[in-house]
Amino acid sequence: MSIRATSRRRSQHRKRPDRRPLLICAVTITVVVAAVLLLTRTDSGADTAKGGSSTLQDASGPRPVASSTPASPSPSRSKSEASPSASRASPRKSATPSAKPTSAARPSTGFAAWPTPTTDRPVTATVEVSGSYDGRLKRFHGAGALGADGQDEDQDPLFELADGATLKNVILGAPAADGVHCLGSCTLQNVWWEDVGEDAATFKGGSASATYRVLGGGARHADDKVFQHNGAGTVTIGNFQVADFGKLYRSCGNCDTQYERHVVISDVKVTGPGNAIAGINANYGDTATLSGVTINGDGGRDITVCDRFQGNDSGDEPNETGSGPDGTHCRYSTSDVTYS
Repeated sequence: MSIRATSRRRSQHRKRPDRRPLLICAVTITVVVAAVLLLTRTDSGADTAKGGSSTLQDASGPRPVASSTPASPSPSRSKSEASPSASRASPRKSATPSAKPTSAARPSTGFAAWPTPTTDRPVTATVEVSGSYDGRLKRFHGAGALGADGQDEDQDPLFELADGATLKNVILGAPAADGVHCLGSCTLQNVWWEDVGEDAATFKGGSASATYRVLGGGARHADDKVFQHNGAGTVTIGNFQVADFGKLYRSCGNCDTQYERHVVISDVKVTGPGNAIAGINANYGDTATLSGVTINGDGGRDITVCDRFQGNDSGDEPNETGSGPDGTHCRYSTSDVTYS
C-alpha cells in the first residue's frame, strides 16, 4: 500500500508541460503580422500621395503634351489649364515683354493703313462734342450749308469740340468744310481727313495751359494748312501721316490776338508734295520741337522742316525770317529727320 500511495502522489505532482513559449510565440507572430499589415497600409498610402503629387506635376508641367494627345477626353479643358500654369511656372518669361517698353512706346515702327469707312453720314450742321465721341470709323462729309469745298476762312466746321473733349475713330470725307474746331484742350485720336477743306483742325483755346493732342490718324490733299493754331497753349502731333499738303502745322501769323505757342511733332510720316512741316512766329516766343520725322517723295528736299516768321496782329502777311534748326525756336537736329 505504501508503495501505491507513493506512486499516486508522484503521479499527482507530475510536472505539467510549459505552454508559455507557445503563447509568446503566438503573440509575437500576431504582432509581427499586424506590423507588416500596418507597414503595408502606410506604404500604399505614401504611394497614393506620391501619385497625387506626380499627377499635379504632370498637369502643371507637360500640359501642352497632354492637350495635343487625341485620346484626351477634354482637350479644351487642358488648353484652358495650360495657360495659367505656364505663367506660374515661368514668371520671368511673362515679365520679359514688359521689360521692353521702348518699342511699345514708340509708334514710329509702323503706321496704320488708311481705314475703310463703315458707312457714310452727311453733316448739314456742325456736330458739337462734349466729353468723348467715338465715330466708329464712319465717314462724315459736309452737306447743305457745309457742302462748300474751298478755302473760305469763314466756313463752319463739321465738328466743334468743347474744352476737354475727345473725338476718335472718325473719317472726314469731302467736302470737309473747316474740319474740326477745338475751343479748348482736346484730343483727336485716330482721326482721318481724306480731303482737307479749309483746314483739318483749328485750335482756339485761350489759356497758355491748353493742350491739343493729335494721336494717330492722317490727312491728305490739303491745299494750305493741316493744323491751324490760333489760340494759346501746346499742340502735340504723334504717329501721324500727311501727304500732298501745304503746311502740317502753322502758328497763326496774323491773328487779331496773338499768343506764345508751342508744337511738339514726333513720329510722323510726310509724303510730298508739300511745303513745310512747321511754321512758327519767333517774335512771339513760339517753339517747334521735332523728332522721328520721315519724309518720302522729296528728292529735291523742297519740303522745309521748320520755318520762322515775324508774326503780327494787323492782318498783314507775316514775313519769313529763317528756316532750319536754331536751337531756340526750331528745336531739332538733322538726325531727327530721315529722307526715303
